[in-house]
Amino acid sequence: MPSDVLAQLTADLGARVSTAPAELDAVREDRSGWRGAHRPIAVVHAASVDDVQAVMRIAHASATPVVVRGAGTGLAGGAIASDGCLVLDLSRLDRILEISEADELAVVEAGVLNGDLADAVAPLGLWYAPDPASRAISSIGGNIATNAGGLLCAKYGVTRESVLALAVVLADGRLLRTGHRTVKGVTGYDLTALLTGSEGTLGVIVEATVRLRPLPAGEVVTIAAAFPDVETAAAASAAVTASRVRPAMLELMDAAGIARVADHLGAAALAGTPLAALAPGEAFLLAQTDQAGALAEADAIEATFAAAGGRVTRSTDAASGERLVAIRRAWHGALAARGQVLIEDVAVPRSRLPEMFRAIERIGVEHGLEIPTLAHAGDGNLHPNFVFGADDGEVDPGEVPEHVWAAADAMFREAVALGGTLTGEHGVGVLKRRWLADELGDDQFELQRGIKALFDPTGILNPGVMFEENR
Repeated sequence: MPSDVLAQLTADLGARVSTAPAELDAVREDRSGWRGAHRPIAVVHAASVDDVQAVMRIAHASATPVVVRGAGTGLAGGAIASDGCLVLDLSRLDRILEISEADELAVVEAGVLNGDLADAVAPLGLWYAPDPASRAISSIGGNIATNAGGLLCAKYGVTRESVLALAVVLADGRLLRTGHRTVKGVTGYDLTALLTGSEGTLGVIVEATVRLRPLPAGEVVTIAAAFPDVETAAAASAAVTASRVRPAMLELMDAAGIARVADHLGAAALAGTPLAALAPGEAFLLAQTDQAGALAEADAIEATFAAAGGRVTRSTDAASGERLVAIRRAWHGALAARGQVLIEDVAVPRSRLPEMFRAIERIGVEHGLEIPTLAHAGDGNLHPNFVFGADDGEVDPGEVPEHVWAAADAMFREAVALGGTLTGEHGVGVLKRRWLADELGDDQFELQRGIKALFDPTGILNPGVMFEENR
């Protein structure tokens, strides 16, 4: 069967079909640290919607699994080759099809990079708000497929809030258009919202109409504060939420993670910043305010940080503030540079952040693990990083030891018990599917599996992602 599929694909798509060993190996992993056990049959580099439709028709007729892949920056193992599959690479669908200043929207192909769209609309006084830390390298199609979050969610929302309409190729090759170009639209079920965050299991997102915003007016102010420990910093961030101030950004970094970032970037990268003056064990909060009330909001946040025991500094200019944000964006790369890392993603109500940080510290001690943790504190989303293995590679890539999974299990259960969730922004992928039913409950779990079966009756779209195949 694979030879027949390859022959059909090559006849229709020619050189866009690759079986080069290096390419087949590259799509066995993403940035989650997970590595799949199998190479795909082929990687298909689609260059048009017609290409995607051709691939899906062939796959549907031959019952060949298809894994949809964008930039490969995912953190949940959701776009990794599986046994006997085709990997459908959408990175060449990279055109900005339309920018409408009057309607404040853009129409883009799935492979357009997040940061590239932001750069394209900035000269027009417009802005694309979704801001994952990987914005310079992650694609909008992938951001939509995972409903990506990022640094600005507390004020501007996750990706779903910026998606107006989608073009999606279904499992049998049909092209479906959902949503509207209008700000309002409530005709029928909201399939655009359903497909946003569906992780490639319901259809192949090939085009999106996204909402643009006016560029924030006024000054952007950056406030930084050092706290004696991470729990005190978490309490300070919760106090900001309780004060009704909504910073554009509120990021919390614990001492273990800061040490790794400093080691990775070097002392020169931190020199002259508040991070360089941190004492051992201190945690760090970084806030930014924007829009017309930025200065007054910055004053209020500064007072809240100081009242909570923080040592507060304010950036004197935009460049120094953005330097701190760039250091924050280097977090995941710094942790992955040494040993193996299971990058996790839970969310709790913002008032429960101190309890969640306390639980992570306890779980790390109980399981003998270092768990450096970063939080989008403004929306209660934490990224605990389970560090294991060693620099000499004693653990095979993709092989997460059982004691690490046991620690992750304890952390997930703690987050849900605090009124939270398994994943705030990375998605379920293959990493978290074993816990999905526990959070959803039996009825919702079966309803969601039924939705999957309706969109993909032969089960060829991203099999094993979100739902385990044997369930």
